[in-house]
Amino acid sequence: MRSLVLTGFNHLTLSVTDLSSSFDFYSRLLNFRPAATWDTGAYLTLGELWLCLSLDKTNGAKGSSTYTHYAFSIQQADFQEFRQKLRNNGVTEWQQNQSEGDSFYFLDPDGHQLEAHVGSLSSRLAECKERPYKGMQFFT
Repeated sequence: MRSLVLTGFNHLTLSVTDLSSSFDFYSRLLNFRPAATWDTGAYLTLGELWLCLSLDKTNGAKGSSTYTHYAFSIQQADFQEFRQKLRNNGVTEWQQNQSEGDSFYFLDPDGHQLEAHVGSLSSRLAECKERPYKGMQFFT
């Protein structure tokens, strides 16, 4: 049997309550490089790190789940079997995939929101150029 392996850190998504100030903080103060923005989010990079800022739809309500999560890379060839392995072991799925590239969103034993993702910022941006999010702008 083949070993199903996550291959590295893919991206970090942070739920933010004020997209403009968070974008300014990460780009101006921490020198993250903007890749794209849209009405409810932004993609930035710092070296190899892909950071997504996502406007918090819960308005910071206590006890509400946010979209903050940690994503790990996985090869397409391993994705289906990896997802089935976790499901067979009772791992909780916290969201269905709605974006480019196969993704499995799951919880660890402490409830941390994780994702196994096939794809990269480059593949995401290519998809977004074909079907941009509302208000999307791209940076060079």
